[in-house]
Amino acid sequence: MRKPYELLIFDWDGTLMDSAAAIAEALQAACADLDLPVPPTSEARYVIGLGLKDAMKHILPDLPDSDYPKVVDRYRVHFLKRDGDTTLFDGAREMIEDLRERGYMLAVATGKSRRGLNRALQDTGLHGFFDTTRCADEGFAKPHPGMLVTILDTLATPAEHALMIGDTTHDLSMANAARVAAVAITHGAHERDALEACKPLIMVEGIRQLRDWLLPAA
Repeated sequence: MRKPYELLIFDWDGTLMDSAAAIAEALQAACADLDLPVPPTSEARYVIGLGLKDAMKHILPDLPDSDYPKVVDRYRVHFLKRDGDTTLFDGAREMIEDLRERGYMLAVATGKSRRGLNRALQDTGLHGFFDTTRCADEGFAKPHPGMLVTILDTLATPAEHALMIGDTTHDLSMANAARVAAVAITHGAHERDALEACKPLIMVEGIRQLRDWLLPAA
């Protein structure tokens, strides 16, 4: 790592957890259940990490706001069916453990709900490794910088001492808006070209390469 950062902030789905496909498929299935236009996979993956309203406006622009809860309810049914099959990316747990041992502050900024993130942290055994976490239903959703601003304030860390790590343009745009440096990981929801356009500090192919960059001497 070219610059020593004190605080490392991770996105969850598509960054640490291999769940992008499950999210997209659950969203498509929810639309099919309700006889709504089923978004192509590229569009279903694009909205991963966005807040509910922004995601619905993108894939279902003609759907009234009052019908959003119906889509969410069906999405949850389908995602929970797939949830047991989603796992952390290989090496993610070990990387988080190593970073913690090296004294880094760690945080999560995610488009998941608080309930969803708490369940994921509990299921993966990573609940005690993060100093703070912030979810989309607790304030402004990505790409608004509010999540990062709150995390920085909570941990009393200047923006220049923090690093955001994510797999979507929403993560990188949020970081840019908060003036936080960012790393793009390319194994998640968004295509490499779109990530590169956001001008991240570096692009890595997966957890192994990310770990080697964060902990080059390990």
